[in-house]
Amino acid sequence: MNLLLNATPATESLGDILPLGAILPFVVMLLAIAVLPLATPGWYGPLRNKAIVAAAIGVPVLAYVIAVGGSTALEKVIATGEEYISFIIYLATLFTISGGIYISGDAAGSPRNNTIVLAIGSVLANFIGTTGAAMLLIRPLLRANHRRTNRKHVFIFLIFIVCNTGGLLTPLGDPPLFLGFLRGIDFTWTLRLWPAWLMVQAILLVAFFLVDSFYFRKEPPAEQKLEETIREPIRVKGIINIAFLVGVIATTMISGAFGVDKGGPIEWWMRDAAYVLLLLGSLYIGPKEPRALNRFQWTPMGEVAIVFAGIFASMIPALAILAARGDEFGVNQPWQFYWLSGGLSSFLDNAPTYLVFTSLAQGLLGLTNFPDLMSEVVNPAVGFAPAAFLAAVSVGSVFMGANSYIGNAPNFMVRSIAEEEEVPMPNFFAYMGWALVFLIPTFILVTFVFFL
Repeated sequence: MNLLLNATPATESLGDILPLGAILPFVVMLLAIAVLPLATPGWYGPLRNKAIVAAAIGVPVLAYVIAVGGSTALEKVIATGEEYISFIIYLATLFTISGGIYISGDAAGSPRNNTIVLAIGSVLANFIGTTGAAMLLIRPLLRANHRRTNRKHVFIFLIFIVCNTGGLLTPLGDPPLFLGFLRGIDFTWTLRLWPAWLMVQAILLVAFFLVDSFYFRKEPPAEQKLEETIREPIRVKGIINIAFLVGVIATTMISGAFGVDKGGPIEWWMRDAAYVLLLLGSLYIGPKEPRALNRFQWTPMGEVAIVFAGIFASMIPALAILAARGDEFGVNQPWQFYWLSGGLSSFLDNAPTYLVFTSLAQGLLGLTNFPDLMSEVVNPAVGFAPAAFLAAVSVGSVFMGANSYIGNAPNFMVRSIAEEEEVPMPNFFAYMGWALVFLIPTFILVTFVFFL
């Protein structure tokens, strides 16, 4: 698979030809994603109108880039198209398979049990993705806590932990990391980020247990006793889909180890074909009942496919410019990359944010090939190895998507499902208040421990 940034030397690159103004459509696309759902939810809601916005921004960018850059630009457009296809197939596969697994039963919604579920989700997110893990666990949490008066914090912390910070350890965990994998980052590279992952999970789980215990003690005594005596067994329906999930993990690892970029025989389309077969197997071999119980719908996946089509098209000039001229922007410390990528991920989807700042790191360090970001050799000009910048962007993009409802796709999904079940979720700014209290101090601690 040709990669967008594995191109010709910087003096001949598209990024040197394009003006800085070519970044504007990408900025407009990201602002549209952030603002339109809040400003015009009625109009922007239907998939058709999302497609209109994506096409209106993305198609002119493609035409302009090809007109200016000629054959070199056309190659980048084709490579980006291949990357988009792989990205959507991967997400659709995990979304479909996880939708075929239904967890039944009704354990007590006690602080201990809720904390255990969130801890399991933080690990599970690394294997079935943050979206898959959140969709798998939200309904059991709703059932377990439906008798409680104070329960919105359970789903706020579900967003903090399972929808975002938990998915740091593998490319399967969060979309930005999968994009890095598609561009040549080793499948196991993110495992080295486990100290930051473990520290943040421990802090948030302890904080949740204390908060949940506080609210649990405010429940009427009769309700507390009722919660403690409920012991309906937990059962899993659609177990065959667990085998399909194992197939996704195996496919990804094998393609990473034996891909053509590593001298192996596996092309990108072979990996994607295997994903499609696993998706179809889940749909046609797996049982129908779990999907019906989960109220499975294709609309969320359709929205992701449409929005990311606009993102992938409009980001071509932005990434090319950042890769070619990253040293012009005055950002040269890992902690700056951590907070800037995290700050942008707080209000815009973290996948394009990851690409923006890894491209900026490439340009800063003068790296031609994207996988060179894994290097541990210190660059004397900045005093850090490229891997320090890759780690900062990876952690910032994944963790800080939790700072708002629009930072990561599953955040809004969890809010919508919880409100359907009459959980009084906080509004956009009230949610950010929770993030300010529990997340920002934790992320500041991460800065001092890992990026200074």
